[in-house]
Amino acid sequence: MPEVAAAVKRVVSHKASKRSSTKVSKKLPKKWRKSRKQSYSTYVYRGLTHVHPSTRCLSKAMSVMNSFVVNIFKRIAPKASHLIRYNKRHTILAKKIQHAIRLKLAKHTISKGTNTVTKYTNSI
Repeated sequence: MPEVAAAVKRVVSHKASKRSSTKVSKKLPKKWRKSRKQSYSTYVYRGLTHVHPSTRCLSKAMSVMNSFVVNIFKRIAPKASHLIRYNKRHTILAKKIQHAIRLKLAKHTISKGTNTVTKYTNSI
């Protein structure tokens, strides 16, 4: 009989220690999530696969393309915004962006970009 009582004591003390350890431990404050960095690499990759399906791109090359797109966007957005304010509108439409691109880039680039966009929209 004393052996049974000792075994029960061990089981009870083991359960109590488990409960006490869960109660004592406090939750640490959640760490702040890092802010996401906007990247155009997925869109560049999609456009590349539509134009040349078998072609791949290295991560360094994709980084260069991403910085290129960001640079072009920084050049075109103010011009498109200026055109919108000039016409007293509140929304930037695709037509206004094309006009801004015409002011900044050559016509050849516009036709290539338009072809890529139409291929992409037709595939969806």
